[in-house]
Amino acid sequence: MNNTTILRRALRYGIVLTVIVIVVGSIVGLLAGGVPGLVSALLGAGVTAVFMGLTAASFVVAARVAKLPDGIVVYYGIILGTFFIKFIIFLVLVISLRSVEWLNPTIFGFTTIAAVLGTLIVDGLAVSRGRQPYVDVALPGDGSGSAEKSPSDS
Repeated sequence: MNNTTILRRALRYGIVLTVIVIVVGSIVGLLAGGVPGLVSALLGAGVTAVFMGLTAASFVVAARVAKLPDGIVVYYGIILGTFFIKFIIFLVLVISLRSVEWLNPTIFGFTTIAAVLGTLIVDGLAVSRGRQPYVDVALPGDGSGSAEKSPSDS
């Protein structure tokens, strides 16, 4: 299993989480705040889904652009740059939506927080179930075809 497999698993979990947040958030938003609550919940879930997609895209782009291990600075530069851009976009979005009449800021905030915490949980699950090896070594019986003999072979 490689990093791409882990990333795909995290995206699958994230899509399931996004659907759950959309359904639950929409129901709670509609019951608590009417149509503005529904729209606020959908917007909060949508923003989180877009940001989750940007994070995944940054990991894919960084893995393709940076040749590891020499390009580790470029790799993390791309990822941290994407996080910084997402932070700026989020601040602009929150400031611009602050005075909009059709948005319920409480429902938007709770939906966004629930979705962000959920994405952290699903990312952690995807990584913990990923079984990515720390080192790349040939183990006895791997069939590496090595002609060297071990001391027990003599």
